[in-house]
Amino acid sequence: MENKKIIPCLWFNDNAEEAANYYISVFPNSKIIQTERYNEAGSKASGMPNGSVMTVTFSLDENKFMALNGGPAFKFSEAVSFMIECTDQKEIDYYYKKLSVHPESEQCGWLKDKFGLSWQIIPKDFGKIMGKADPEKKTKVMAALMKMKRIDLNELEKAGK
Repeated sequence: MENKKIIPCLWFNDNAEEAANYYISVFPNSKIIQTERYNEAGSKASGMPNGSVMTVTFSLDENKFMALNGGPAFKFSEAVSFMIECTDQKEIDYYYKKLSVHPESEQCGWLKDKFGLSWQIIPKDFGKIMGKADPEKKTKVMAALMKMKRIDLNELEKAGK
């Protein structure tokens, strides 16, 4: 794995280990790298139980993340999401099936998982679909996208022609 300087840290109440294990089951080439536990000093400062999981460092398809059990102070919101570029409709459908648990919050390729984290499931070639399109076709692609909950690659490609 390439050494990257920027590593997202995800704040969980007390289920960081469960989340990390779930995410590595969804994405290929993924693994738990390291788990750290609260010691007496950390427990006293944070209010988290001594010996409980503090952080889990893991990789998802060779992208490094950290999950932190920090208590209920912060929640995920749509202000931050992770994009998954998919090569085809089969892969798009796979990630929807694995990650989406709130169908009512799906819109334009966005979804929420069981931990409340937001994801964007997009075609890898979406930039090409939009970039090569003339202004009229871009408008049609965007109009098609805005009507979708889950991405339908075939419909986007048709709109871009």
